[in-house]
Amino acid sequence: MKILISTDIEGVAGVVHHQQVRAGNPEYERARVLMAHEANAAIAGAFDGGATEVLVNDSHGDFRNMPAELLDARAQFVLGKPRTLGMMAGVDQGVDAVCMVGYHSRAGGRGILAHTTNSFAFARVLFDGQEMGEAGMYGALAGEYGVPVVMASGDDVFIAEHRSLFPHTVFVQTKRATGQTSGISLSPQAARDAIRAGVAEALRQPRRPAPCVLPTPLAVRIRTQTPALADLFCQWPTLERLAADEVGFQAPTVQAAVRTINCLSAMSSVLR
Repeated sequence: MKILISTDIEGVAGVVHHQQVRAGNPEYERARVLMAHEANAAIAGAFDGGATEVLVNDSHGDFRNMPAELLDARAQFVLGKPRTLGMMAGVDQGVDAVCMVGYHSRAGGRGILAHTTNSFAFARVLFDGQEMGEAGMYGALAGEYGVPVVMASGDDVFIAEHRSLFPHTVFVQTKRATGQTSGISLSPQAARDAIRAGVAEALRQPRRPAPCVLPTPLAVRIRTQTPALADLFCQWPTLERLAADEVGFQAPTVQAAVRTINCLSAMSSVLR
């Protein structure tokens, strides 16, 4: 049984502030270690649950956060960018299930450090009228490969937002949001213990959840953070201007939608 663990940082226990998730300061250096230890807990849980092979996708920012020397030697690691499948890179390697560790609420959500892909660029992302966060987009991308999301961890708002998309997934709550940059967190060790147990429980289930499969093609609608970003994105010929701060496009697959969104995210850097 081959498992992919996609690890973000905003949902990690003890992480509540922007300084903790941005490279170049001591707070980030501590948080990336916390991230690595939660990944290790998920790896241990995967092997406890019967996995024979584990891939870990570093899924935050520039995709090279966790110190390699801290990571469990039994796993292999997907690092760096650009990569076609982004936070779900590795799902095309014949994996049987996905675990999402350290994930967070979507843009406009009330969760800790809530955003979708790029907080500078995107205020809201919708697939066929349904608001999507990173977990939703990438869980549906895994679904196109026939792979279910069996476990996910993060704050209470993240969990509440995603239960309908992943109704049979094992969720592990690492903290409770009391604001965008405040919360009540488990200790790092308690969170790791819960993640390890949650992954093992998910993999020991007699029947895995069905993959999250969205009907395609998709009508994608994006509300940008400023009209200037909508101006920029509409330089792409296949995008349509829907409002001063909204653009839209048609995507034949979830993968095409996610890849386009990631390209728009990269484009937005010219206006920073």
